[in-house]
Amino acid sequence: MLIYGKQPVNYLLDNHPNKINTLYISKDLDKKEFSRLNRFDFELKRIPSHAADKMSKSSNHQGFLAEIDEIVTKDLSYIKKCNFVVILASITDVGNIGAIIRTAYALGVDGVVVSGIKNLQLEPIFRSSSGALMDLPLIVHNNLYDVITACEESQLSLYGADMDGVDIRGIKCDDKKALILGNESSGIPGRALKRLKAKVKVGMENAFDSLNVSAAGAILIDRMR
Repeated sequence: MLIYGKQPVNYLLDNHPNKINTLYISKDLDKKEFSRLNRFDFELKRIPSHAADKMSKSSNHQGFLAEIDEIVTKDLSYIKKCNFVVILASITDVGNIGAIIRTAYALGVDGVVVSGIKNLQLEPIFRSSSGALMDLPLIVHNNLYDVITACEESQLSLYGADMDGVDIRGIKCDDKKALILGNESSGIPGRALKRLKAKVKVGMENAFDSLNVSAAGAILIDRMR
């Protein structure tokens, strides 16, 4: 797996240098920084900018690229170990997925489930999570209703983000819980809504229809802690 960008690579260097197989640098570094990187066990390679552009498919690598082992996701049974899970129901934008993972990890969520997405690409999600994907358990399971059943069997109360829900400030969530965040345009499927303990929303102070799913998810996660 190729990870690139200064922030996610620095996260790896600070927290998981042992996960890096090869670090590629395509920018000038001062002697102190180059000496620091040379002290790690991974292979350090200088490459020209055009090679870095080709490796990253012309994305913004900022001169830092790291080859790491594939990230291992968790099985659906991992839900049994969790007290707070966030479920992404057919959210398609990898920027949103990564931002939610970053927030979930920062705020103490036990795991994130991605459902309804085939052939999920973890590299861009790692980048948009700023490296948090390395530390937050991720479950990838295509069928949302299997995920819901697993939560019910694990005694996790189900809450879902919905415009017709109750303001999250007005309810007290159970200690064991799961928050479902729906697709950016269509939301949570109606069949899934029927299995929720409660529909919740972020109450607006001004007339505005909705927030980006990652922004709404961050607020709901924080208030459900």
